[in-house]
Amino acid sequence: MDEEEMERREAATDEGTDTAIEADENKLKERKVSWAKLRRVDSLNLEAGRVSTAGGHTSQVDWRRTLNLAFQSIGVVYGDIGTSPLYVFSSTFTDHKIENTDDILGVLSLVIYTIVLVPLLKYVLIVLRANDNGDGGTFALYSLICRYARVSLIPNDQPEDRQLSNYKLDTPSNQLRRAQKIKEKLENSRTSKIVLFIVTILGTSMVIGDGVLTPCISVLSAVSGISSLGKDAIVGISVAILILLFSAQRFGTDKVGIAFAPVILLWFTFISGIGLYNLFKYNVGVLRAFNPKYAVDYFKRNGKKGWISLGGVVLCITGTEAMFADLGHFNILAIQISFSGIVFPALLAAYSGQAAYLTKFPGEVENTFYSSIPDPLYWPTFVVAVAAAIIASQAMISGAFAIISQSLSLGCFPRVKVVHTSAKYEGQVYIPEVNYLLMVACVIVCVGFKTTEKIGNAYGIAVVAVMVITTCMVTLIMLVIWKTSIWWIALFLVVFSSIEVVYLSSVLYKFKQGGFLPLAFSFVLMAVMGIWHYVHKERYMFELRNKVSSDYIKDLAANPHINRVPGIGLLYSELVQGIPPIFPHFIANVPSIHSVLVFVSIKNIPISKVALEERFLFRHVEPRDYRMFRCVVRYGYKDVIEGSKEFERQLVENLKEFIRHEGYISEARAVEQMAEPVNLQHSTILVKDGKAGRSGRSSTVHMEEVPQQNPPRVSSGSIQSIHVGGKSTNSSSRMVTGPIQGAEEEMQIVQTAKEKGVVYLLGEAEVVAEEKSSLFKQIVVNYAYSFLRKNCRQGEKVLEIPRTRLLRVGMTYEI
Repeated sequence: MDEEEMERREAATDEGTDTAIEADENKLKERKVSWAKLRRVDSLNLEAGRVSTAGGHTSQVDWRRTLNLAFQSIGVVYGDIGTSPLYVFSSTFTDHKIENTDDILGVLSLVIYTIVLVPLLKYVLIVLRANDNGDGGTFALYSLICRYARVSLIPNDQPEDRQLSNYKLDTPSNQLRRAQKIKEKLENSRTSKIVLFIVTILGTSMVIGDGVLTPCISVLSAVSGISSLGKDAIVGISVAILILLFSAQRFGTDKVGIAFAPVILLWFTFISGIGLYNLFKYNVGVLRAFNPKYAVDYFKRNGKKGWISLGGVVLCITGTEAMFADLGHFNILAIQISFSGIVFPALLAAYSGQAAYLTKFPGEVENTFYSSIPDPLYWPTFVVAVAAAIIASQAMISGAFAIISQSLSLGCFPRVKVVHTSAKYEGQVYIPEVNYLLMVACVIVCVGFKTTEKIGNAYGIAVVAVMVITTCMVTLIMLVIWKTSIWWIALFLVVFSSIEVVYLSSVLYKFKQGGFLPLAFSFVLMAVMGIWHYVHKERYMFELRNKVSSDYIKDLAANPHINRVPGIGLLYSELVQGIPPIFPHFIANVPSIHSVLVFVSIKNIPISKVALEERFLFRHVEPRDYRMFRCVVRYGYKDVIEGSKEFERQLVENLKEFIRHEGYISEARAVEQMAEPVNLQHSTILVKDGKAGRSGRSSTVHMEEVPQQNPPRVSSGSIQSIHVGGKSTNSSSRMVTGPIQGAEEEMQIVQTAKEKGVVYLLGEAEVVAEEKSSLFKQIVVNYAYSFLRKNCRQGEKVLEIPRTRLLRVGMTYEI
């Protein structure tokens, strides 16, 4: 029985092996056509083929972690909206008198439904879903739209980018013609691209403006609790706190972040407890304000005056945008739990309690919050209020830093020093130059305006403008990406745009009383960002039009007067397609080339993060034996550029992996040309570290086909993904166990060159306007851009290039 059973098992094993071999042979025969068409490997390295499964913040997490994130979000996200009860009623009743007690119910009703409709319904339930792999904010929305529709003003889109794991998206269905038509109109309309970009930088500028106004109004309103002090003394103390606050930024928010959540939670406990106390002590009848009829009657009774007072009511939702902008540190469910379970009921209790107090003491409206505090809790509440105001300021300052950091990576802001202050939270950054500019602006605003009422006039415009922009961009995302029913889209747009436009019209009415300030801030910031991005785009287009021909490289290889010196040369350029025009200038000035030359392009992808294993994209530059390569290094807008040593190590390792991988493909192609029988061994051509893979896991290799006569893209060929892998057997008559000899020699040359040293070649391009350009263009390019460029950080500092290994060559670009 045992012998018979063994025979049966052996027969089954042989049959299974034959079946597996036959199946793999069929698969390889199907790939014969693709392999035969290969001209060169144009790919991410082998590791990049392995698609990262690390998703954004939308992936499921356990409840313990979610509740922990919800607790942390209280300190980071809600400081601004949580401190609004300090000044809402005083900013609404600007003449500091209440003629009709029903007006209190009307304002309370407006506050209640504003909080319900905007933060709760719009942001918590809808806008949070429009995230970019877990990241929120205006730039995240813009990046999301740029990925679905090619609306970026810089034409550096490559087919390879869509192979990134965080980039993969469901393309609009052909059956839904509406989404496809809108996408095509966006891509074909230069006006649409410009408008979308302007709207994005406008929203960004408004958020940065919040970084100036939030500290002023929060700290000033908190310090005003010391009623015995005069106005000048309150302003002086507020300025001192602001200077200390900005001086402490260099230490990073994570150093004091542990205390944020408990303090803000304590603050919400105080305001909700005091609110409930006042509600039941003075007038529980104010809860009638949940009937929207009181809001309608308020407008009937007050008319234009009621409409103007909306500029104060809207301050109850300041900081709402922070829920979306700070989403990257948390997840959607954590934000939803913390707002719905803690913040929302605490705010309703606080405003209801203040309204109940005002029905008995309407003359105290100028300082409603502090007047309504019971005497035993006055000083504890004051201390917590000041701490909460500082935390609220900290959140908006950090948000301004993060937004500027994102805009830097997308070429929309002059180069400044970005310091990452936390190893735990990559989004926490500190920008020294911006920090001190914000501090000076805060001090000037605080001293110039003196009262929260005037600052509130300015603050309202910044708050509502960002909300209107978010509504418009989310509507576009609904149309193009979500492909929602047109009726739901219309409902979303009509309801929320109507609310926000009414509020915007009210705050704009107070333009002369301080409303001009955020618009002035935004105009300056938009001018800076617009000028920088325009010249950045024109400079890229100049390089694209004047890129070096392949004939020049071939002539260079045949030139006996060009010396090869040991080492690796890294020539930096923004061009991702072709050889930059700065290269011939290097050769003209220094007639020698390093033994290995790599044209490096730092490319920013419209996603938040690029996985490390997918960062490098290599190509060979013909002729191959000249050892010249093109390398595109891709970063997301939240990625950090490594130091020089780590960057060199990663680049060289990925280059060697590329050479090794190319060797396997060349070997496979040679076997195809020899017309040898296809066998199972070819399934192991994908290897790691020179060893044949034996796992059942498949990998993805991105390879370039021979360009057609009419290529659809600027990129030289299209990328296709071929999945290979599977279980290998011991049949190894022609097993590929390592790279071919030529590839191994080339890898050794690269390693030897690295040991000889790496030299950075950086082109210093002076950008000037053409002589025939208009006067306005000459002023923008020759003076405004030149001023910004001379007063910001140089490229080698941003890229952390060691000065001892840097070689510069200048060139003039006429755009």
